[in-house]
Amino acid sequence: MPQHRFASIHVVGTNGKSSVAVMTAALLEAHGVAAGASISPHLRRWTERVRVRGEEIGDDELGAAVERVAAAATAVERGLEGGERLTQFEVATAASFVALAGAGVGAGVIEAGLGGRLDATNVIPSRVTVLTSVGIDHTRWLGDTEAEIAAEKLAVLRDQSCLVIGSVSPAVEALAEQAAGERGARLTRAGEDPGPDVELRALGGFQRRNFAVAMAAAEAFLGELDRSLVRRVAAEVEVPGRLELLPGEPPTAIDAAHNPDGAAALAAAISALAGGRPVVACLGILADKDAAGMIAALAPAVAEFICTEPPPAALAASGRPDARPWPAGELAELCAAAGAPAVAVSDLPEALARSRSRAATLGGIALVAGSHYLLAVARASLEAE
Repeated sequence: MPQHRFASIHVVGTNGKSSVAVMTAALLEAHGVAAGASISPHLRRWTERVRVRGEEIGDDELGAAVERVAAAATAVERGLEGGERLTQFEVATAASFVALAGAGVGAGVIEAGLGGRLDATNVIPSRVTVLTSVGIDHTRWLGDTEAEIAAEKLAVLRDQSCLVIGSVSPAVEALAEQAAGERGARLTRAGEDPGPDVELRALGGFQRRNFAVAMAAAEAFLGELDRSLVRRVAAEVEVPGRLELLPGEPPTAIDAAHNPDGAAALAAAISALAGGRPVVACLGILADKDAAGMIAALAPAVAEFICTEPPPAALAASGRPDARPWPAGELAELCAAAGAPAVAVSDLPEALARSRSRAATLGGIALVAGSHYLLAVARASLEAE
């Protein structure tokens, strides 16, 4: 099986998984380990989900991996009961394992898709498990409480391995200690910051926390890190779609925050980035998310909201054809209830143009946030200008 042809680090958690996975792989690579990462979802292209030695894999490499998985899937589905089929994410995950093995990586950093216990990624013999954070999200599948959600994520921990935890509540830390004890695993607590000598290319205080977690993960895998290499990686590594500042005027930032904890981290970061200038947010949120909680977290940092909807084509292209957005009008009502000025503009390109126009008029910055599935459209619209 391809996932047994490389050592693995499993990254689970509510927020920060993609960033931690990309950063950890970069740190391993800098220390002489041929490393790859499997992340999700993608912003524009399916190839973004697999990175080898710091680069997105090519169409041909992913296509070959998908063909191999498709051939095996036919046989697997014949053995399933009741006409069940493999999910798109299961096929994509298997293809990422095939691609990483084919590339000859020595280590793969694998981001879980949803939860952990029942996730398609939970077939890897991970040497290190990373719990980045725990918040209330995906309650339909993971449970309604922090403890239930944490238990689902901690279920991926392997015997005699290492568990790295990021910033979590005392209750979740206690669960992590229990899980580690039951599995004979070593527990490591990541720091809150990588240190004053480390300057990150990635923007935002939340990325400093993520990089500190990545450092702990890489150290758990390798042993002591070379501080000069750590500084070099920090200055170079990029994570698209996470407080990414796009070129042009007015300044426009895009961010994939899609739950209240992520929105709170974004609010702090965008306030620092804006430096007192007003922020005009183009906001779109999927219907299964806590929109009210996200708006409450963002509202103190945002002067005006332009509420919109991810278009069905963008959802389908990103692997979520059955997903539905919050109607723009309902989001605007939630903003009003939170005391935040808002208008509804259902058409995303129009909403984006309006948010940037308002930001220019106010001498501020534009923000596109609320869902991964807004970002590809936003980037394409700006590149077309």
